[in-house]
Amino acid sequence: MRGWTPISSGESGARVYRRGERIAKVGGDLDGERRRIEWLAGTGVPGPRVLDFDGEVLVMTAVPGVPASETDAEHAWPSILDVLARIHALPVASCPFERRLATMFALAEAVVAEDRVEPAFLSDEQRRVPPPRLLDALRTDLPTRLAQEPGDEVVCHGDPCLPNFMVDGDVCTGVIDLGRLGVADRHADLALLAADSGRPVAGDPERLRFYLALDPLTWRRGG
Repeated sequence: MRGWTPISSGESGARVYRRGERIAKVGGDLDGERRRIEWLAGTGVPGPRVLDFDGEVLVMTAVPGVPASETDAEHAWPSILDVLARIHALPVASCPFERRLATMFALAEAVVAEDRVEPAFLSDEQRRVPPPRLLDALRTDLPTRLAQEPGDEVVCHGDPCLPNFMVDGDVCTGVIDLGRLGVADRHADLALLAADSGRPVAGDPERLRFYLALDPLTWRRGG
């Protein structure tokens, strides 16, 4: 990536670079993210735009501002919630992507079976328990959560942590890292945002705890 400045390594294993107002990603499911960026761009929700994709490098526009995790997001919090609410308000039937509980639980089963759970995403309490036991505990609640899901299905960001909301002052200028966008129970999004921000969100506490415990088991170590 000559002429590009490395800025981070994404949670999906992607490497991220910047040159001027352009962002480039290498690695990870780039085609999946490209398709999600293009779909979201057609909804009016602020985010990046795809500029180029050759199968190995995804180039997109930079969203103005800085990640909410790198500044005092106090004043931008209402705007952050508004942007997430705009995503959740998109028509489910129009979204071609899904990350429903059956899909994500199957992914967690595969990651655990491969012994590739990323320890960095586990809580201190979870690190003291073998991943198969963590998954078994969640499996007990799975039928209940599956039954609840249809009543709360929305288009989810998929990884709505503060680093993925760009802000400028008190305005959220857009969302980034859209590789997990898809239809799911809104609690899957709310659980991650509440945990990462330390702020309360409206939702069923038991469902929030379930989705917060499941998410770390769906990330493969090494991408």
